[in-house]
Amino acid sequence: MSTGKSITSWADKSGEFKRGQSQFRNSISKKPGAEFPAEKGRYHLYVSYACPWAHRALIVRQLKGLEDIIPFTSVHWEMLEKGWRFVKSDEKIPGENVTPDPIHEGISHLRDIYFQVDPDYQGRFTVPTLYDVKQGKIVNNESSEIIRMFYTEFDDILPEKYQNVVLYPENLQKQIDDTNQWTYDLINNGVYKSGFATTQEAYEKNVKPLFEALAKAEAHLAANADPYYYGKNITEADVRLYTTIIRFDPVYVQHFKCNISDIRSGFPAIHKWLRKLYWDVPAFGETTQFEHIKNHYTKSHKQINPHSITPFGPVPSILPKDEEVPSVKAVLK
Repeated sequence: MSTGKSITSWADKSGEFKRGQSQFRNSISKKPGAEFPAEKGRYHLYVSYACPWAHRALIVRQLKGLEDIIPFTSVHWEMLEKGWRFVKSDEKIPGENVTPDPIHEGISHLRDIYFQVDPDYQGRFTVPTLYDVKQGKIVNNESSEIIRMFYTEFDDILPEKYQNVVLYPENLQKQIDDTNQWTYDLINNGVYKSGFATTQEAYEKNVKPLFEALAKAEAHLAANADPYYYGKNITEADVRLYTTIIRFDPVYVQHFKCNISDIRSGFPAIHKWLRKLYWDVPAFGETTQFEHIKNHYTKSHKQINPHSITPFGPVPSILPKDEEVPSVKAVLK
């Protein structure tokens, strides 16, 4: 059995972080005869509130009205040698459905599910994990594919108002795909490539392009946000950028050394867009748990923070829509 490789050990000889590939890549489908048909209550979603990739799935699940169709469980924020663990019955951790695993009685870690499905599994134990309860199989553990299943495959059993939530509209698909490519490489994964670098050269090689990409997103949002990334409707581009940006000031600035600037004082258009989503769209704000986010990174990554001290700030983790930091206030006067 694979014990998995510590995420903070994924740097290669050059000191650069290399993200492993997801292993389970099947799909739920509404087509007749599908191996994984779209059915209410058949699937269970395992997530972490701390993880930006799992956060994507939680947001889309709520945007598409799938709460009664796909239940979920969140693991504990702690991820050590055995990977993500479930809370114990006597632990009180904030957030909806932060419980012991309701499907597999007695297991302690997410990896136990992977080994039940495949005793010879050699890959990573990641969230989100989409699990077929009826067949006892993992359908998929790649967030970008899970969210696209959620977009369409359950529409036949959803109320019309949720069928009409289109996060990947045909007329914007090329633009969204192009945006996804550089957003993923330079921002979503860029913070990790900066934070998990083990040489100065590898760190600088990645942190500088990260901030160039943030400047590109800032310019786009300053010119086009009305109020979302591609206009008046939320799209996949909003979902995929949000889960990194909401973690940026509370964690990535200090823990991953992404400190050329923070969002709240250096990127006003991104900051405005971020707060619009957090405060006005329940699927974004209600699925954001700052205690999980801050504790996970600072207490799980022992190679970066061996004493597991969690910085107190920033306070608050996200500002109200009508409040700015003093430096921004001074400029706006």
